[in-house]
Parts: sequence; structure tokens; C-alpha cells
Amino acid sequence: MSKIIYVSAALAALLSHPFNASAASDGDLQAIRERVQQLEQRMEQSGPTPTRNSGGEGAFNPAISLILGETYGNLRQDPAIPATGFAMNANPGHEQGFNLGESELVITANIDPQFRGVGRFAIDPAGGLSAEDVYVQTGALSAGLSLKMGRFLSGLGYLNEKHAHTWDFVDQPLVYATLWDNQLGEDGLQLKWLAPTDTFLEIAAELGRGRGFPGTDRARNGSGAGVLFAHIGDDIGIEHNWRAGVSLHQTKRVDAVSDAVPDLLDTADGVSNSFSGDSRTAGVDLVWKYAPNGNLRDRYVKLQGEYFRRKESGSLTYDINAASPPPPITDSFSVTQSGWYVQSVYQFMPRWRNGLRYDRLDPGIAAVGALNAGNVISDYGYRPSRTSLMLDFSPSEFSRLRLQLARDNSRQGLADNQLFVQYIMSMGAHGAHQY
Repeated sequence: MSKIIYVSAALAALLSHPFNASAASDGDLQAIRERVQQLEQRMEQSGPTPTRNSGGEGAFNPAISLILGETYGNLRQDPAIPATGFAMNANPGHEQGFNLGESELVITANIDPQFRGVGRFAIDPAGGLSAEDVYVQTGALSAGLSLKMGRFLSGLGYLNEKHAHTWDFVDQPLVYATLWDNQLGEDGLQLKWLAPTDTFLEIAAELGRGRGFPGTDRARNGSGAGVLFAHIGDDIGIEHNWRAGVSLHQTKRVDAVSDAVPDLLDTADGVSNSFSGDSRTAGVDLVWKYAPNGNLRDRYVKLQGEYFRRKESGSLTYDINAASPPPPITDSFSVTQSGWYVQSVYQFMPRWRNGLRYDRLDPGIAAVGALNAGNVISDYGYRPSRTSLMLDFSPSEFSRLRLQLARDNSRQGLADNQLFVQYIMSMGAHGAHQY
């Protein structure tokens, strides 16, 4: 195709010289033919003309992109206060005022026909980079198998693998924030099987170091965490598609310290407790999408929800920083906690979307050993919840502006009306996002 273009351009240049077409002799036409033949021969000798793909990972080796994001948050309550009944859990919270937010540098490339490499680095607002995803992934092995090796976000659930710049809301649902510290990341291996069927079906297993919450990162041989998950999905005509999944995660917590935990003795500013034991979490997820006539560009609706249930059992040491006798008390402790969310996003016209999300948590009722029964709260009698409403505008596929309002009732007696304004910008070659 490139040779044809060059020949056509040369012919146009020759014909652009002024002469009287009616007076053109056979010799003139023959000269033009010979000139075109000479140009064709030269291009044949020089070989094919190199071309470059436009966009996507194949355009460069490696493909490099930079995601820029910033958020402004207006909160009435201290974001450091955890959800009621979840003081032993993570609390990523929010930042008040202006915050650099989720900015990341992404480098990806096909290493050779067998391997693909990914390096995704989060930009710390205080300076420096931290490794978020750094892994090597095989192409399809025999029988539909593929292997991922390195540091990666676990494939459990639906939202866990999605990076912050692809979220439909400014923040993660409460159940992800409290049970997974926003997202579960691991250093390890993931083996995935994709079924050779028209219906989408994948089954995967992961072995990890155990560094991701709720695990405890320890320097030892073997693995500290494991994940099993399966997803199935299909199309219904050209307008509907869906995906459902189940997940199971298991790890061990060792001397996991929680600070400012409320207690029955009403200790000022709470106490610091330590927990060691097993942690097992099961979850289900469902996503449904609808686009009139299959046209996602103009309008679509996405409805999704997830539920996780975690049981932790082991031993709890009360008030590990006690300054005077009696010494810290250790006794048995177990609790089952859960949470879920449901959300819908509606693109009502090209580039404009709105969304509604409802979150809810259940702290459960803990079984506390007799020695700590008078120290530790076993039943908080409160279920944290939150309602969020968002509106965003995407001037192009590389930029998004978002406004979000939330009524946060995750902390008993501390209702919070929250406002967030956010921008997300993408520069460079960036691969397609997952379903």
C-alpha cells in the first residue's frame, strides 16, 4: 500500500508540470511511463516501507503511559476514624483538601512471543515511586492455561483488579476499604485456565507471600496466602451481557496491631490490641451491562454488586502498651464480619455518566475469651452504611472530570456529608481495560 501511495505521488508531481495535454506526443507519454517504472524499481530494491501502529501497546516497545489524577475532598469528620466495629481492620480513609490522588507510571511490552512484562508504579504525593504491579505474564500455554509471576492485584471479586483511574467512583466501596485495605495485592503466582467455550469461563488459583491485608508480611519459606476464584459470563443478544464470580481467600495474621480501639473500660483514646490467627474470606460478585442496539458509545447501563464474608479466629492480646500492671491479657477471640455494596452507572448521553452506590457493613458479634470479656466490646449493635452519588464528564477517552457527593454513616454518631471533585488524565500508549 505504501508503494502505491509513493508512485501515485510521483505521478501527480510529473503531471503537475504545465503542458498542453492535447499536444502531448507519444514520446512524452512514454517518458512518463519510464519514469514511473524507475520509481517502482527503486522501491522494490529498498524493501518494504516501515509503518507504525497508531495507539495501543503495539505502537511502541515498550509502551509507556502516565496517569495523572488529583482529588479535592470536603469532609466534616476526621477521616482517620475507622468504621464502627472495624477497628481491627484497615482504614485507608480519605484526604481532606487537595490531594494528588492516584497517579501512576505504566510500562508494558511484549518481551518475546512467550512473555509479556508489566511495570505499574504509583507516584507517592510525598515523593518517590512504589511498585503496584510488576509482573511477567505468559501467553496462552497448552490447554488454555496462563501464568502470572511477580507482584499483582489479586483476581478475586470484580473490583479488586481494577486500578483507581478506572473506578466508577472516587473511592472504593466500604467493604473493599475495610476488608482489603482498598485492594488485595500479592507477591506470588497466579495460574489461570480459560475454557475453550463460547461462554466465558475462567478458573484461577493464586499463591502469595501474604503481604496484602489482612495477611502479615513475613520473611519465611513457603506461601502465606492463597486465593481461588472463578468467573463465568455471556452475552444475551447484542444488547445485554453479564459476568458472575465466586472467590475464596485464606491467610494468617501474626501480631497484627490495631490502635485506638474502643473498649468497655472507656480508656481515653482507646487502646492498642494485637491479634494472631487465621483469616478466611468468601465472596460473590455479579455484573450486568446493557447498551441499546449494542452501542456503548451513546448510552449504556452497568449494574454491579459484591458481597464478602470473613471469619477470623485466634488469640487477642488486650492493651499491649499498658504502662503499669496488670500485664497485657491474651485470650481466645473470633469474629465473623461481612459487607456488600450495589451500584449502578448510567451513561445518559455521549461522554456524560451518573452513578448511585449503596454500601453496608456488618461487624458481627465476637466470641471473646473469658479473660478479656470485661475488656473487649463483642457486639457494637451498629451497621455502618454509606450512600454515594456521582456525575462525570469525559471530554475524550484520555480525560475525565468527576463530582461526587456522599452521606457517610459508617461511624456511629458521626454522620458525614462528603464532597469530592476529581480529574483523571491519561498520557501515552495505554492498553484496553478489563470487562
